[in-house]
Amino acid sequence: MSRPKNQNYKGHGLSKGKEREQRTLVRFKTTLMNTLMDVLRHRPGWVEVKDEGEWDFYWCDVSWLRENFDHIYMDEHVRISHFRNHYELTRKNYMVKNLKRFRKQLEREAGKLEAAKCDFFPKTFEMPCEYHLFVEEFRKNPGITWIMKPVARSQGKGIFLFRRLKDIMDWRKGTVGKKLTGLEAPAPRSTANPSGSHDTRSSDDQKEEIPVENYVAQRYIENPYLIGGRKFDLRVYVLVMSYIPLRAWLYRDGFARFSNTRFTLNCLDDQYVHLTNVAVQKTSPDYHPKKGCKWMLQRFRQYLASKHGPQAVEVLFRDMDNIFVKSLQSVQKVIISDKHCFELYGYDILIDQDLKPWLLEVNASPSLTASSQEDYELKTCLLEDTLNVVDMEARLTGREKRVGGFDLMWNDGPVSREEGMPDLSGIGTFVTNTHLGMLGVGGSGSLGLGDALWPRDSLVQQRNLISPEALQLCNLGQET
Repeated sequence: MSRPKNQNYKGHGLSKGKEREQRTLVRFKTTLMNTLMDVLRHRPGWVEVKDEGEWDFYWCDVSWLRENFDHIYMDEHVRISHFRNHYELTRKNYMVKNLKRFRKQLEREAGKLEAAKCDFFPKTFEMPCEYHLFVEEFRKNPGITWIMKPVARSQGKGIFLFRRLKDIMDWRKGTVGKKLTGLEAPAPRSTANPSGSHDTRSSDDQKEEIPVENYVAQRYIENPYLIGGRKFDLRVYVLVMSYIPLRAWLYRDGFARFSNTRFTLNCLDDQYVHLTNVAVQKTSPDYHPKKGCKWMLQRFRQYLASKHGPQAVEVLFRDMDNIFVKSLQSVQKVIISDKHCFELYGYDILIDQDLKPWLLEVNASPSLTASSQEDYELKTCLLEDTLNVVDMEARLTGREKRVGGFDLMWNDGPVSREEGMPDLSGIGTFVTNTHLGMLGVGGSGSLGLGDALWPRDSLVQQRNLISPEALQLCNLGQET
């Protein structure tokens, strides 16, 4: 890829040539001081560069991307950690806009049945531009609960729940902060451009900040699935290496994030009831750091199977696979697909009492700061495997279907678990190559050629799936 040179022009990776030959030295750069830095510094053959030094690999923040991407030349092998306009999927209003457009496209081209596969996000309106449409919908369904979210902030900031139109009127007048009795008020006004600015502090998704007036009003899921009487959502990791063609990997591990207080709709102002963000829950007066508020996905899947049976759980996780693929397809034609870019997304999924998964949001920079030893081990393995898929060392053949904890989910079409199996998707005999939250997965059909490239004992496989302290969460009060 070439770009016009200008006074700010810089070249990166020029000394390495244009071929993807195997290399023993990789120069990396990042500004994130968390688990990522530990993994990068301990990776054999990788050397940290600072300031203006030339680099081969840059795990950048989105503010750097916005300010520098158009002014640098990157050689063939160079990689950076975001796509140029990642916000098409990771800003709440853009995500919904693209999903709505994609659903209409599917209805035109493939019919209503196929379009219905996109019905995995709550009814949503962008505010203030769709205010009148929202009011019309609000009056059709009096008494239901809605949730207001800033379109590009994190850690639960600025979010509030409401059932009265008066609360929206107060928000429009700029007095919403006075109504957030239990929640943090929105940030001050910002003059950031549409792609926003980046907060390099530790946050759940380190998203860009925008003016307070840009919100989404979303129908609140009033019947969330509860464990121990508590609400939770799932954090799942998807790695996209290319949009044209679409090439996406799904990580087997992840976690459920629990609220610290039993769920009720009688108190809309209690953030510890309704928001599962770790940044919110750890401020709870009775939060216990050692107990935490996370379950590993394997434990969650086991729990559901014991309550509802393996078949119901298989359907649920297949529906989640559909969310990952359809959401990526919805932005496939609008994301600027650059061979130098990859993206590790953090998906937030909520399950309701009918075992239907709902997409809440997609994070461009999921938190890489660990909240416990178990969390540290998960994120260490996640990052090691991400670097293995990105393959700066040029070790992969390109035919792998599994690399560490990542399974190739989509490669310009669905990927089958079985070797040599024809694409029979839609007929009912095709089984997607995903193993989210599964235990003891193995065999020639699911193992990829990359497994032997980095021999190591998997921390994810060795550790207990959930600590005894965290197990007490369910013992605090099971549903009847």
